[in-house]
This record gives sequence, C-alpha cells and structure tokens, in this order.
Amino acid sequence: MSEWYRRDGDILSLTLHVQPGAKRTEISGLHGEALKIRLAAPPIEGRANEALLRFVADTFDVTLRQVELKQGGQSRHKVVLVTGSNVAPESLLIE
Repeated sequence: MSEWYRRDGDILSLTLHVQPGAKRTEISGLHGEALKIRLAAPPIEGRANEALLRFVADTFDVTLRQVELKQGGQSRHKVVLVTGSNVAPESLLIE
C-alpha cells in the first residue's frame, strides 16, 4: 500500500512533490511518500499551482471545481483533494 494517497468516501487526498519549470507536465513516479509531478509552468504568481490543479483534474477525469489545493501553496510539497473521481490512483504509476 502506497502512502501518497488516501481515500475517505468519495474524497481522495493526494500527497504530491511538485517540480515546476520542467520541460513538460507529467507524472514521474514516486518521491519518498509523495507522487512526483513535473510541471511545465513556472513557479510565478501562482501559475504552477493553477497548472497543477488543471493537470490533476484532467488526470482524475473531474472538473476543476472538484480539485482543491489543501496544503502547500508556496511549497513543492502539496496536499490536493479530489472529489468524485473513479480513477484508481495506483493506475497512474503503471506504465
């Protein structure tokens, strides 16, 4: 069992390690007990956080309103909540 996500009813809590300013936006595996996401957006004026929330919404097939940045607005280590997704988090690591 991985520690990077928890499910509580229809709410999924994701622990993420975010690397802004990458060449492209992608999931790049695990970083300790967090899912590592590389973001093409720069860490300027909240652009990386906006790009992260859009990427998570697309990845988990939910609307942007169903994704919330819970912790880590100014940090690389973030906690994001996703409501109502049918996507299994462990499937994101299978390539």
